[in-house]
Amino acid sequence: MAEDRFTDIGRIEAIRRLYDGTGYGPFRDSRFKSGGEASVMSSSRLFTEGIDFDLIYCPLKHLGYKCVTAVTGELYAGLSRPMTLSVVLGISAKLDFGHIGELWNGMVTAAHEHGYIDVSLDLCPSPNGLYVCVSACGATDAKTAGKRPAAASKDLICVSGSLGAAFLGMQVLEREKKTFCESPDDGRQPELEKYRQFIGAYLKPELSPCVPDSLADAGIMPSFGYLVSKGLSDAVKRLVRDSGLGAKIYVDKIPFAGDSFALGKELDIDPVSAAMNGGDDFRLLYTIPILEAEKFRREFQTFDVIGHLARTEVGAVLVTPDGAELPIKAQGWPDED
Repeated sequence: MAEDRFTDIGRIEAIRRLYDGTGYGPFRDSRFKSGGEASVMSSSRLFTEGIDFDLIYCPLKHLGYKCVTAVTGELYAGLSRPMTLSVVLGISAKLDFGHIGELWNGMVTAAHEHGYIDVSLDLCPSPNGLYVCVSACGATDAKTAGKRPAAASKDLICVSGSLGAAFLGMQVLEREKKTFCESPDDGRQPELEKYRQFIGAYLKPELSPCVPDSLADAGIMPSFGYLVSKGLSDAVKRLVRDSGLGAKIYVDKIPFAGDSFALGKELDIDPVSAAMNGGDDFRLLYTIPILEAEKFRREFQTFDVIGHLARTEVGAVLVTPDGAELPIKAQGWPDED
């Protein structure tokens, strides 16, 4: 009998199977009550050279900033304010102290920007490549945590900015890297200026530290929140799983960066596919009660409404401009060569 492959069963199903028989449950919110009234939430992620980043075109300072942004975004999705950050670096012999100093500088810049109270660091040797493990803890006050409303059909699904740009930017960098490596002209430099917006979206994604407090000040409490970091499909599938409801995402409501379709044509990549499956956008996705729709649109104009929750039997679907409903799939695992 053939062995199951990760590319066939996908990330979510693989995790579910690994939990079978352990006595523990998968996909739980990493949140617990502290000794006081606050609710404490944690977030962690491992970044691996060759999988999550390529040092040929990824500046170390940007990489450090991006790693901290990734775990911080998960806290913001859970309406938690950052408190502590823990970093473990696996360092190979090709990197010296100066290189790690650049990486650390980017992490500290992001930590200050997002208001972390304490940051810890440990260094370990790595036999091949750079590994970056980042864990963060944040707190939600009892008043905010207790206000989370129950999700209901017709609640709005909103995202904090354009999608797919990071994946398109990465594809530009991969294309230029290949051309550079194959060129006999050692002095040739890639022409990247016209792709600056897309490359910036991939190398240095940014999140506003004000969103959780702004939601609280406006009296708007999302029922669910996620960081879109592995593609919109993955976030929507998680929403459907956690809410027990269906979800409809409308293709013509998905926000794209200005020249996404022109660049998609140049790269032979569908920008909709890049948004749904590309990853690394680091956008916040919230479900907003339908009764708060007008206030949310007025107070949070940087967000786009891209769909709504629906009856359970609908599942997770992508609605095309002509009304066709396509099932959303999210493997969350790279294809094998």
